[in-house]
Parts: sequence; C-alpha cells; structure tokens
Amino acid sequence: MENKSIRKIAIYGKGGIGKSTTTSNLSAALSGKGYRVMQIGCDPKADSTKNLMGGRRIPTVLEQIREKGDALTLDDIVYRGFGGVLCVESGGPTPGVGCAGRGIISAFEKLESLHAFEVYQPDVVIYDVLGDVVCGGFAMPIRGGYAREVYIVSSGEMMSLYAANNIAAAIRGFGKRGYARLKGLILNAKNIENEEAIVREALKEIGTGLVQYIPRSQDIQNAEAKGGTVFEVLEGSSMKGVYDALADKILSA
Repeated sequence: MENKSIRKIAIYGKGGIGKSTTTSNLSAALSGKGYRVMQIGCDPKADSTKNLMGGRRIPTVLEQIREKGDALTLDDIVYRGFGGVLCVESGGPTPGVGCAGRGIISAFEKLESLHAFEVYQPDVVIYDVLGDVVCGGFAMPIRGGYAREVYIVSSGEMMSLYAANNIAAAIRGFGKRGYARLKGLILNAKNIENEEAIVREALKEIGTGLVQYIPRSQDIQNAEAKGGTVFEVLEGSSMKGVYDALADKILSA
C-alpha cells in the first residue's frame, strides 16, 4: 500500500521563470531538514534535477523505456543527488514527433508499476511541471491525484502572471473534483519596478496568496554555473535562508 502521509507537491510555472531552480533549492532545503525528498521533472527538456546532480543531465524515464523495455529497473531511472534527493526526469519524445504530455503519463505509469514510492518511501515528492499549458500530461500531476498541493512560481512580468492565472483556473477546475488544491504563489523576482506590489495586486484576481518572495540574486547564477544549488556550492549565501523559509512555510501549510 502507498504511504498516505507522503507530502505530494506540484510546482507549476511558465518556461524560463526559474521554476526548476526554485524547486531544486527547495528540495535541497528540505533534505537539509532531514526529509527524504524525491524530485520528478515533468518537462521534455529534462533539466529539472541537474543542479542536484552536479550539473549532470540524468537519463530520462522515456529514454530508458525505449532502450531497455521490460528489463527497466528503478536503478535505471532514479538517481541520488545532493543531500540524498531522489532525482527523476520524465523526458519527452523526439522533437516534432509525439506528445510531450504523453511522455509524462508514460513516466508516471512506469514509476507506479515499479512501486517507486513504496521502495524509496520519500517524505516529500515534488513534481516540477512546465505550466505554459495545463492540458493532457501536463495536468497529470494534479488530475491524476499524484499531487495534493500546488504552488505556482511567477515573476511580476505580465506573461508570467498571465500564465499563473491560467494555471490557477485549471487547478480550481480540478479542485472541484477533489483533486489538488492551489496553496499559493512563489514570487521569483526579476527586479521589475514595484514588482511585489504588482504581484500582490494580481493575486487578487488569481485568487491565492504570496507564499515567499525570492529576491533576484547573483548567487543563483553563480551556483548554477558550478552545477549546484546554493546549499551545495555557496556556503555563506543569504539565499539559503530564503529557501529554508520557503521550505518551512510549505511544511507548515
């Protein structure tokens, strides 16, 4: 039987908003607090977990299914990264062939058939989901009941907030059917003038609250250049406190 006490969280946001960076640093923060974390990248680019893997891209579930078929094992698709975070990338089809959303569904089905949650027994599972569209497989983490809590990463840029509003509307639709609930928005700042005020105003329409303000910091770029999170490669960074605070808020939500 699956452990019902696992915290299952989906983090959505439009491409290029810093969602995977935020997710990886959140995973590192949670693991530093003693939690066993599994991070599942749900983006055809398959780069969600690279900052937990020393900048290395891991083989995706779809690649391994194609290569190994029925001989596939969990060791082929689950990799231990920084702080023991369990890293998985769903992957996607060859560009121009097939549906990226279908790739996510195939990856989830494979993890389920191999009993990944029962074997690894994570305390927290985080799905990092591309949120420009919330249809088909991209809706799977919330529609399929895999995640119970959803957070949106956005900046104060108009297109990012527009995407956040669309994502929130989709989650509300699924929420009416007893699926995941929107728990709030994480502001990953881009140094726009009056950015926090712009976002707080937009949140009234989006219908949720601000969970954490993440200031724009060169530390993030510096850490990524070294292939890691701030927890692994920047010992004295003030950004560690920001991500620790985000982890605490999510844990207490």
